[in-house]
Amino acid sequence: MDAVVVEPGSATLVLGREQVLDRASMHMANALLGNPDSAAGLEVLLGGLKLRFVTGSAVAVTGAEGMVRLNGNELPFNKAVRVAPGAVLEFGPALFGLRYYVGVQGGIAAQEEPLRAGAALTFGRPHGHRFPEVTHPARRALDPERPVVARVSRGPQARNYDAGTWLRLTSEPWILSPESDRAGARLAGRPLDVAAASEDAGGEAPQPQPLVSGSVLLPASGLPVIALAAHPDTAESPVIAVVRDEDLDLIGQARPGQMVHLLG
Repeated sequence: MDAVVVEPGSATLVLGREQVLDRASMHMANALLGNPDSAAGLEVLLGGLKLRFVTGSAVAVTGAEGMVRLNGNELPFNKAVRVAPGAVLEFGPALFGLRYYVGVQGGIAAQEEPLRAGAALTFGRPHGHRFPEVTHPARRALDPERPVVARVSRGPQARNYDAGTWLRLTSEPWILSPESDRAGARLAGRPLDVAAASEDAGGEAPQPQPLVSGSVLLPASGLPVIALAAHPDTAESPVIAVVRDEDLDLIGQARPGQMVHLLG
């Protein structure tokens, strides 16, 4: 049975594409290995993971960048690499970006779940023995010293706010809060004035509305929250903006304390 064993490490999840926060990186890992885009992989937060391969396979690491070693030798990023039985793959701290993505040839045949030390993961069947040619260049990992820039369009409740509120949302800098999680990126900064929407609603209680990833919610605190992959199905806070789909992966790689600019 093809398998890899997890040794003590940091927060790591087995995820399908719909739950991944940086979809482009997981797509790249699967493409490099010839896996279908739906193949499950690993999302590794910041590093600290160690994998021991019981059987041989091939891996590709994308997303965040740091020191990743295979049997003590530096592993190249954004490239499919053969792995021999008994090999050990170790992830050092991520220096750029927040989340590593690990694809295994054939995909990981496991339910979406957090991993614990000692867990054994099995592989799916490889789709061929040769790696495909991937011509689309991988996106470089984010420099934590530089702002993350994400473009936004107006959300369904944007009309309830005056022009000044929208201007502040899209021109003032925000800081990614350490209270952010896989459900939402919480932004810290100077709170926006939510009175305009409250007056427009005529004092009525907000109604739950469907949410999509990238929705920029404006709760009573006046501090925006960007819905991410693990967001709830509905929310009562108004949606003032929506992050463009092609920029949402950048938010998933931003670090707590990193500056975020929303461009309207």
